[in-house]
Amino acid sequence: MPHSLTERPWALIALLASLQAFAPLSIDMYLPALTTIADEFATSTSEVQRTISMFLFGLFIGMLIYGPLSDCYGRRRLLIGGICLYVLATVACLLTADANQLMIARLFQALGGAAASVLGRALVRDLFPPLEAPRILSWMHLVTMVATLIAPLVGSLLLTVVGWRSIFALLVLFSSVVLILVVLRIPNTGRNAEHTPWRVFRTYGYLLRQPVAVGYLLCQSLTFAGLFAYITGSPFVFMDVFGASSSHYALLFSSNVAGIIVCVLANAYWVNRQGVQRMLRMATLGTSGAGLTLVIAALMAPDAFWLIYAACFVHIATTGVIGVNCTGRLLQLYPKTAGAASGLGVSLQFGMGAVMSALITQMHNGTPLPLMLCVGIPGLMAFLALRIALRHDTQAKKI
Repeated sequence: MPHSLTERPWALIALLASLQAFAPLSIDMYLPALTTIADEFATSTSEVQRTISMFLFGLFIGMLIYGPLSDCYGRRRLLIGGICLYVLATVACLLTADANQLMIARLFQALGGAAASVLGRALVRDLFPPLEAPRILSWMHLVTMVATLIAPLVGSLLLTVVGWRSIFALLVLFSSVVLILVVLRIPNTGRNAEHTPWRVFRTYGYLLRQPVAVGYLLCQSLTFAGLFAYITGSPFVFMDVFGASSSHYALLFSSNVAGIIVCVLANAYWVNRQGVQRMLRMATLGTSGAGLTLVIAALMAPDAFWLIYAACFVHIATTGVIGVNCTGRLLQLYPKTAGAASGLGVSLQFGMGAVMSALITQMHNGTPLPLMLCVGIPGLMAFLALRIALRHDTQAKKI
């Protein structure tokens, strides 16, 4: 039953948003410590970087599992179990003695943290009225972006003052507090006695046969793929090719996060007035325009720093609006399988992002060209994916 918006809704939204912060905090707070960890374990930085790939792989697998199972058994027990696994695995990260142990611990940390990422979104459909979902998801995404912005700064501070293991100690504290609040505040919603585990996993097949679902899933996943390509390729392009210092690059990156925050705030204000479809049209017009600019610039002006930065800025700024509205619309269309819809959406985002991150690494040729193509082409394709979704949206059936 939807949660009453008059009954301390902001406390509940803050709790659900904290669930969304598990993944960015676990990744971004850890980044400043990679070199230090490699030195302590007497291994290469690339070997320690594999722990990030392992974490993303764990998120991808976990998200596919938790979503449909929560439609069968309910959200609460799976969420509590996942966070408990996250806490134990984070303690293991804190106590590891070499890179291989850290890699295994990070895998289980991600498998646990995936429950928070997926079920936090599914709970929005359970606890709030359907038409409120895009707005609530916007506020949650805003918290996620703030966490993304401050996580490297907090990680760097802890690394300098205490040491890299304190990063995991803080994550243990954070996740333990969230676990207590989940036990106290979150009811067991989403359970459907008619669903069996096999049947709920078959829901993935059903969703992937629906053009409207595929359109929304591809739209948000393609924009996320461009975001991951930017995260992977922009340090080299802006610092090595264009000569920006690390502090200047930090400002550039922070401006991208600020762009996401501004757009998500605008979406939270306007989505109930303008509607999900119109907000998505405006956002994908920006993304496709940025994509077209990058593709043309790749052919005609590959060394135009400010053109590349501006086009990438527009793409990155719109990712939040596209993500929350695509997810919100999927939850509206498929309320009885909200867990599966959320799990499939988020797992495809991270899966496609990981593929694009690997692709831009393979395409590396010492120029900005790989970045321009790996951000620009997904932006254009996201626009086409939304056209598919909107064409079939009125024909969608609720299941």
